[in-house]
Amino acid sequence: MAQPSCVPLDVAENARAHAAAVRAAHARVVVFPELSLTGYELQGPAVSVDDPRLAPLVEACAETGTLALAGAPVAGEHIATLAVTGDGATIAYRKMWLGDVEARRFRPGDTPAVLDVDGWRIGLAICKDTGVAAHAAQTAALGIDLYAAGVLESACDAAVTDGRARRIATTHRVWVAVASFAGSTGGGYTEAAGGSAIWSPAGEVHARTGTEPEALARADIG
Repeated sequence: MAQPSCVPLDVAENARAHAAAVRAAHARVVVFPELSLTGYELQGPAVSVDDPRLAPLVEACAETGTLALAGAPVAGEHIATLAVTGDGATIAYRKMWLGDVEARRFRPGDTPAVLDVDGWRIGLAICKDTGVAAHAAQTAALGIDLYAAGVLESACDAAVTDGRARRIATTHRVWVAVASFAGSTGGGYTEAAGGSAIWSPAGEVHARTGTEPEALARADIG
């Protein structure tokens, strides 16, 4: 779980920060926060999967054999998770449950998503999805080992993420991994929560970062 610093709307600089996190993580999968490639800038332009500014992240994934799950607005007016490998980027998931402000621009996705990574099935979520019991249930019904989410919460709401993650883990007996924005970003989030973490199916925290940007939470769940 990575929580890199973010420069508002600077996809090129943010992709370089993502690439540095991938190289530092030494992990098969690295998860990033919601809208991590743009910041929480709800009027920011869509990022295409063939955007040349993503090249540093693609190159880092090629070097390390990593799957990076990064956040960006995409065409069709969706908040999405991009799956980035050494072969390029694809849209892996579109956020299904939007906040009120988000719904002024974006449209909800209509289906849960699961990625198969080396035989592990990873269900995907973005922020408010994690607070909707039906989302976790629908995703878990597809057969998952891990529920992975990119989120953004204010520092004063840091406990919200922990409570949701524990509930999902213990209800569905799956690992839960949450990458949470740290530092500041758009939308009035001048102090984001950080605290990215990984929970076991028993609801126990296996790894957690602090509140500072650039931190990584790592766990071997193989």
